[in-house]
Amino acid sequence: MDIFGIISILITISAVFGYINIRFLKLPGTIGVMVISLISTIGLIILGNYTQCCLEQAETLMQNIDFKEVLLDVMLSFLLFAGALHTDLEQLKKQRFPIFVFATIGIFASTFLVGTLIFYAFGYFGFQISYINALLFGALISPTDPIAVLGILKKANVPKKLEIKIIGESLFNDGIGVVIFLTLFAIAQTGFDNVSGSDIAILFGQEVVGGIALGGLLGFLAYKMLKSIDHYETEVMITLALVMGTYYLASTLHLSGPLAVVVAGLFIGNRARRYAFSDLTERYVDKFWELVDVLLNAILFVLIGLELLVVTFSQEFVTAGLIAIPIVLMSRLITLGIPIGFFRKRLEFVRGTSLIMTWGGLRGGISIALALTLTSAMDRDIILTTTYIVVVFSILIQGLTLGGLVKKLAGKPNKPIEEIATEENIVVEEDVEIQQDEVVEPTETTDENIKKEE
Repeated sequence: MDIFGIISILITISAVFGYINIRFLKLPGTIGVMVISLISTIGLIILGNYTQCCLEQAETLMQNIDFKEVLLDVMLSFLLFAGALHTDLEQLKKQRFPIFVFATIGIFASTFLVGTLIFYAFGYFGFQISYINALLFGALISPTDPIAVLGILKKANVPKKLEIKIIGESLFNDGIGVVIFLTLFAIAQTGFDNVSGSDIAILFGQEVVGGIALGGLLGFLAYKMLKSIDHYETEVMITLALVMGTYYLASTLHLSGPLAVVVAGLFIGNRARRYAFSDLTERYVDKFWELVDVLLNAILFVLIGLELLVVTFSQEFVTAGLIAIPIVLMSRLITLGIPIGFFRKRLEFVRGTSLIMTWGGLRGGISIALALTLTSAMDRDIILTTTYIVVVFSILIQGLTLGGLVKKLAGKPNKPIEEIATEENIVVEEDVEIQQDEVVEPTETTDENIKKEE
């Protein structure tokens, strides 16, 4: 199957599933599309017991799609840029210290805590897995997925101060998590003896620091270009070229592409929006990247549902996945609780921050993509199935219940401006009616007095 055919099928499926969700299910976009995709895939598997035609075509489609390449090398850069483009840098700066700790020390701590607990828990239940491979699972499952997080937060009405912490953490811990995973992957391939501490430090410094520097440099150059013209079509193309060029150059130079794109997106979304964009250009840039975000999100979550066809399910693997869910959640609660307790006196935290950030730390396609890169010697089958179960639980269960948890723990959720304006109008109208009633009453009394006098 050629590339055009694959893209055509995926976009068509995404559009149909999106329509069904909006028309009937009315779930948040990403969750609804994934639910329909999972149900359809399960239906194909059941139908395969009677006829192999449809199931074989679906399996052929998935065999022609390299999920890891499609997500990490193609879709991720666009989705990260779209998310960073609409992130308030000033609010991000105010919360920079906890976000930095969550995205760096928090990911390191979570990787080793999850890996260690998984190693002993799996061993207790008789599942054989080496410690380094358990750490690989900890590395790929610890980062929250910015794609899933951004999609769900739009519907959850999370308080703004808490929302910026979750978004900022998810945008940056993705790049950090990939670097940790690649480091552990190299150790698993070559052994501990062949990888020194200096090699790890150099790799980490090159990927992280180099990625941030590259994103800042290219973002600044793009900003200068945008500021020198006022032509919205060309300016939209410049933002598109910035994303693709930054990610490709970062990959070529062995720098962190996700971090480079996030930094470039933050620069353009705040600096260019304030000083370079006209109102017309800003509207077109926002609408273009909003459409890209919606389309790629729909395709991604369709693919996550279809990945069910390539995941090996057995009683042992399903049990492993169910064991991993509370371990991953507990580890995140612990690694978040310490820095939150440290910063609580210095920064204002809403009530229930630890629990909301734990439950709102969704895992998504990035974890599955990294799990698919594992070799058979790295316990690929059990780790892939476990990862898939954790991701599905995260998106469906945590994603659907996050809004209710926020409302319960953090108090009254933020309301859209339109609702607030409507409520204010209602209050004003009620006041006017009351005032009118008050005016009428004296008039009626006066008429009665006149009649009495007559």
